[in-house]
This record gives sequence, C-alpha cells and structure tokens, in this order.
Amino acid sequence: MDSRNRSSLSEFVLLGFPNVGHVRGWLFVLLLLAYLFTICGNMLIFLVIRLDTDLHKPMYHFVGVLSFLELWYTATTIPKMLANLLSEKKTISFAGCLLQTYFFHSLGASECYLLTAMAYDRYLAICQPLHYPAIMTTTLCIRLAAGCWICGFLCPISEVILVSQLPFCEYNEIQHIFCDFPPLLSLACKDTSTNVLVDFAVNAFIILLTFLFIMVSYGRIIGAVLKIKTAAGRKKAFSTCASHLTVVLIFFGSIIFMYVRLKESYSLTLDRTLAVVYSVLTPLANPIIYSLRNKKLIKAIKRTIFRNGARASPTPH
Repeated sequence: MDSRNRSSLSEFVLLGFPNVGHVRGWLFVLLLLAYLFTICGNMLIFLVIRLDTDLHKPMYHFVGVLSFLELWYTATTIPKMLANLLSEKKTISFAGCLLQTYFFHSLGASECYLLTAMAYDRYLAICQPLHYPAIMTTTLCIRLAAGCWICGFLCPISEVILVSQLPFCEYNEIQHIFCDFPPLLSLACKDTSTNVLVDFAVNAFIILLTFLFIMVSYGRIIGAVLKIKTAAGRKKAFSTCASHLTVVLIFFGSIIFMYVRLKESYSLTLDRTLAVVYSVLTPLANPIIYSLRNKKLIKAIKRTIFRNGARASPTPH
C-alpha cells in the first residue's frame, strides 16, 4: 500500500466535465440558468402553496415540501459544479467531500420517501375518497413529511462512516462531477467489497422498496380509475396523478441504474450523464411539470403575483 494514505490526503480534485474545452463558458451559462430557474421555480411553488389558503390541502402540502427539498438538494452540488467550471483549481477538502456526499444522499433518500408518501396520498384520495379527509389529516401530513426527512438523513450514515475509514492513495482525482460513493471507492488503497455490498444493501432498500410501493399504489389507482364509468371522471382522476408519476419515472429511472448495482467498476460517461439527470434536470423539471399540469396551481401563482403587484403599485393621488 502507498504510504500516502488518508492521513496525508487532505483534498480531492473534482474533474467535473473534462474535455469541454472552448464550450466551458457556454456550459457554465447553461448550468447557471438551470440552477437559477430551479431555485426561482421551486421557491415560487413553495411560497404560493404556503400563502394561498386554497392550496392548504394534503396534495399541495407534499408538493410544497418537495419544492423546499429540491432547493437544498441542488444546493449541495450545483454551486460547486459552477465554481469548478470557472476555476483551474478544482479541489475539495476530504471533509468537504464527505459532507457533500452525505447531504446529497440524505436529501436524495428523503426525496424517495417523500415521493412514496405522495403516492400514498393519491392512493387514498382516489381509492378511498370517502375516508380520505378523515385519514389524511394535517397532523398526518406533517408527521409523514417529518418522517421522510428524518429517515432520509439517517440512511447514509453507515456508508459515510465506512468511507471515512478507508485509506486513500496518492492519486486523488475524482472522475465525477461531484463527490459520491462510487468514485470515492475507486480511489481507495484496499479492497472495498464490503463498502460496495453495504452501499448496494442501503440503496436497494431505499430505492427499490420505495419504488415498489409507488408502483403498487399506482397499480391500485389505475384499477380504481378504470372502474369510473365516465371518460371525464377518469381523465380528472388521472390528471391528479400524472405530474407525480412523471417525476417518479424520471427520478427513479436514473438513480436505479446509478446506485443499485453490485460492482465497483462503472462507466464514467454514463455515470456523469445520469448524475446530470437526477441532480440537475429532475429538480429543474419539477416546477415545470407540476405547474403546467395543474390548473389550480397556475391560478394560485397568478393570484399571488397579481395581488403582490397591486400592493406594490403606487396609489394615485
């Protein structure tokens, strides 16, 4: 083993997007615009849902929590990506790398649980409409949301502890756009099969179990919707689920390929592509998907903007 282990390895180099050359500036602008739109869009949805009393319902409560989560989820990775695109020195400290990995996975796990809670909410609303108001109370909504955050932040602890105890060799270049478990394990100076197994077990439990629960919920929802006699009724029922299901397929479709696998080797190009999907594109798409497919939310956004605009305009003398 190289004598220069973790005790002397104080920082990593994030290679980010290699070989971008002269398009680096354009890539920075695109990523910056995507980040600004993500922040503004999710913040707008979160504030409108909090301020508009017509949206104080379980479904919108969960959408608001999801938008709030996306603000922090993107903040763990995108600012560092932007800084690395401008800087020649693309370093990150060992502690900073572990913290970025922990918070990214914590918030990602929280999103898995939250999307599952949202599927459960839609299942109750469509399959048990008479009992829905009595079951999905404000108290239960708050408890479910809090449980999603708590469970999410507990999940990656064991993985981070195991990685923090690995010896790392002289080579410190991370072949990824942000710190993550797979590229970190590839830099270790010892066998990481235990880490890979633990990562697989944790990720399979979180991702596959929540995805299975969501799919079972939607299987029952589809069965209930098909029993509705009128086409208008079926369309209305499906419309309340379409946005959530679209987000689920985009988010889970990318993270399943990325994290549920029993191997240390991986394709750098594929991993970078998938990372962009679930760390940049999914949070970017959420405000668009939920606002474009929800007329009630669009009306609430317009009411809020026009109402605040009217208050800000000077009163004529």
